[in-house]
Amino acid sequence: MTPQARASSAGSVWNLSALAIRWPQVSLFFIAVVAIAGAMSYFKLGQREDPDFTFRAMVIRSIWPGASAEQTDQQVTDRIEKKLQEIPYFKFTRSYSRAGESLIILELLDTAPAAEVPQIWYQVRKKLGDLKSQLPAELMGPYFNDEFGDVFGSIWAFTGDGFSPAELKRHVEQVRQNLLRIPDVSKIELIGIQDEKIYIEVSSSKLAAIGLDPAQVIAQLQAQNLISPSGVIHGAAQSIPLRISGGFESVESIAKLSIFVNGRSISLSDIARVHRGYQDPPVYTMRYGGKEAIGLAVSMVRRGDVLKLGSNLDAAMAGMQNDWPIGIQAAKVSDQPRLVKKAVGLFMQSLLEAVAIVLAVSFLSLGLRAGGVVALTIPLVLAATFLGMAWFGIDLHRVSTGALIIALGLLVDDAMIVVEMMARKIEEGFDRFAAATYAYQHTAFPMLTGTLITAAGFLPIATAKSSTGEYTFAIFAVVTLALLVSWVVAVLATPFLGYYLLKSKRQSSAESRSPSQPEGSSAAKHDAEVFDSPFYQRLRRLIHGCMRHANLTIALTVLSFILGIVGMAATEKQFFPSSDRAELLVEMWLPEGSSLKATEVEAQRLEKQLLADKSVSTFVSYIGNGSPRYYLSLDQQLFRPNFAQFVILTHDVASRDQVLLRLRKHLA
Repeated sequence: MTPQARASSAGSVWNLSALAIRWPQVSLFFIAVVAIAGAMSYFKLGQREDPDFTFRAMVIRSIWPGASAEQTDQQVTDRIEKKLQEIPYFKFTRSYSRAGESLIILELLDTAPAAEVPQIWYQVRKKLGDLKSQLPAELMGPYFNDEFGDVFGSIWAFTGDGFSPAELKRHVEQVRQNLLRIPDVSKIELIGIQDEKIYIEVSSSKLAAIGLDPAQVIAQLQAQNLISPSGVIHGAAQSIPLRISGGFESVESIAKLSIFVNGRSISLSDIARVHRGYQDPPVYTMRYGGKEAIGLAVSMVRRGDVLKLGSNLDAAMAGMQNDWPIGIQAAKVSDQPRLVKKAVGLFMQSLLEAVAIVLAVSFLSLGLRAGGVVALTIPLVLAATFLGMAWFGIDLHRVSTGALIIALGLLVDDAMIVVEMMARKIEEGFDRFAAATYAYQHTAFPMLTGTLITAAGFLPIATAKSSTGEYTFAIFAVVTLALLVSWVVAVLATPFLGYYLLKSKRQSSAESRSPSQPEGSSAAKHDAEVFDSPFYQRLRRLIHGCMRHANLTIALTVLSFILGIVGMAATEKQFFPSSDRAELLVEMWLPEGSSLKATEVEAQRLEKQLLADKSVSTFVSYIGNGSPRYYLSLDQQLFRPNFAQFVILTHDVASRDQVLLRLRKHLA
């Protein structure tokens, strides 16, 4: 039996390469479907900076007006922390107690299953609800924030020259309502809002002169503004509730309140100054470019497209600006969509460069036709990979794009093996069908084994019971998916394409040999001709030289191994590359007990230096609280009057490094 006859006999019903060639219409149909569906899937994949991630932390805040720091710690913080230790997957708590306030951050173990985290937060609320009877009666809270890990990728700072904080707040609230209608918007929070209050400043001398106790004034204010049921009139057709008017509706109505003293009535304005103001001191403030501002932070829904969301937000803001009063301005201080767009562009650039390198190597090593087969399989493999990513819900982000870059060098390995095997067998005298089926018979299982072994190398990432494992799971998923797809393409599409693109250079051995020529002699002759090229002659001489100088070869091998170890030790090790964000974070801590006003004064001193620095594009400062989480790994600080945080935006990375050096010298 001739070689191609033996190969053809292998092209049974279980030979996938043979099936692909025997049914060309079906093969072309599936190739077209995968290519088109994959291209459509790429444009529909969600794009974001980081993968979806379950944040295993909760913030618990309680307010106890008038209590000292020691009382708050002993009677509130300590009791809550002990109760939290009963929570499943409890890891630790970080607490901060000051006069009148308790702040606790609860963290769960990394092994806490993501699906169970919402139920754990419910248990926290339930247990602390049961504990409330053991806490001080005057305590306000506890208040829970289990959305501590939400990322606000788009943040605007609103300033209004000539507008009061209340007027600016009303304007920003209107903008918020309009933006909430945009698809993919999860929630919008306002930052640095100053609550309005009504202040009644009473003169103690006037109270003493008329013999009035301040408690009497408070009691009469509460009685006047009390809301209580007044009854219902039941008619034949309907019931009408009764409501007694007299509640305060304005500052003037409070000032005109009649206070009864010793049988006579006087107006509240006669003994006190009534006016509208803002909470003093404020809880925290936001400043942009040295001016007081209100921030508007937008968070995206899970599996949303940050590029589409950013485009819609920018369009909506541009459309609303024409209706804004003169003096109100908005500046974008966090632009995650722009960073993601840049990252995706960098990925596409790296992808094209890698494809170009692979194609160049393919054409040089395999020739024009064989290299063309490999070139056609690359977009097909990528299309099938994007289709699989869409099917399994894997978006484009820094982890999945990195995994695609890792896998790209492996995607064409199987295709190159099959094409090279086909080309070699054709040169030996096989026809194209026999060469394709021979390649499947001798390479399909070894290639599949190698694919699975390579995928298993990333298995620890998938099985890691940790936050890092959850964050980087896409590395295993995408690499495994891409490698399996490349194997399927190699055994189906590659032989099919090779069948039509590769040309036989010689007649088959069965046709070229004479009837009296022994079977296999022609094949042996072809083998000798194939491996007698200049390339194989040089390779043969190199191997013979290494064998003649065996000791030198072994010594060079050991030396290379040692140099590799030394080089590995000297290589910088980091899980992710250094940030390419053109921004700086500066945290300012004043001594414990410092007022928010003192923190604001120190922050304004730094603002003056930043305003004079030409390398600084702009900056925003948060006083009394940290910045919203505008990227996932930000170590967010919460509600401390002695704390201020600056987010400084520079023109580029080089400017960022220069500003960093100057700030370190200035603050040293």
